[in-house]
Amino acid sequence: MSSYTSISSEKLSRLIGTANTPVLVDVRTSEDFAADPRLIPGAARASHETVAQWSATMAGRSVIVICQRGAKLAEGTAAWLRHTGVAAETLEGGFEGWKAAKLPLVPTAKLPERDSSGRTVWVTRSRPKIDRIACPWLIRRFVDPDAVFLFVAPSEVSAVGERFNAVPFDIENTFWSHRGELCTFDILIEELGLATPPLLRLATMVRAADTGRLNLSPEAPGLLAASLGLSRMYDDDLRQLDAGIALYDAFYRWCRDATGETHNWPTSKAKS
Repeated sequence: MSSYTSISSEKLSRLIGTANTPVLVDVRTSEDFAADPRLIPGAARASHETVAQWSATMAGRSVIVICQRGAKLAEGTAAWLRHTGVAAETLEGGFEGWKAAKLPLVPTAKLPERDSSGRTVWVTRSRPKIDRIACPWLIRRFVDPDAVFLFVAPSEVSAVGERFNAVPFDIENTFWSHRGELCTFDILIEELGLATPPLLRLATMVRAADTGRLNLSPEAPGLLAASLGLSRMYDDDLRQLDAGIALYDAFYRWCRDATGETHNWPTSKAKS
């Protein structure tokens, strides 16, 4: 049972993917991590030994600390963070408890190297519409909340990727791109081990809208209309991305929590 300084895997799984996800810090030992080099979605690695140095970067944020079994390393790290004024909890049962619950885990071998500030950096074509908004939303919500996205001229994506150590996506002849009938959003979900029912439902919507096969999903025309509307509202790609992330937050919550809900008007039929 959760205490005021711990959180259950079930409760954390409901927070991941939303704007309310705490900072997730994985402090497993190098040996434990090497035995299973995967991360809870959105988590980043840090050492318990240097918590006194990195605790200042957590000021004003809520933190969940994850170790192998939710014991000494997580307890000690969270206690140190609380000492510095950070709202910190541990994950009950730690990494092993999360894994036993068969919840998603992201293979670190598939993730880009992080920059000196601990962020993943990605690059794609400017003037995004659907896939190039959906993919950043997925990355920010399930991989790296601090991820950087560079939107550049289509002809310069590969060169910018090389010069700025950024990972190209949604461009031909790259790993993170369309494959057959699947769009880049599908590939991210598949490769990163994120194939949960809500994300797979959202992926169908994205694929239908992005590839013009609107018959695949009844909701796809609405997603397409909203996406094209946003592209007309914003000249700045990053401002459009911010607005698009809010849009995908709403679609994800619908996919996860509200597909069975209907809304009818009027509230009562006139008597005959």
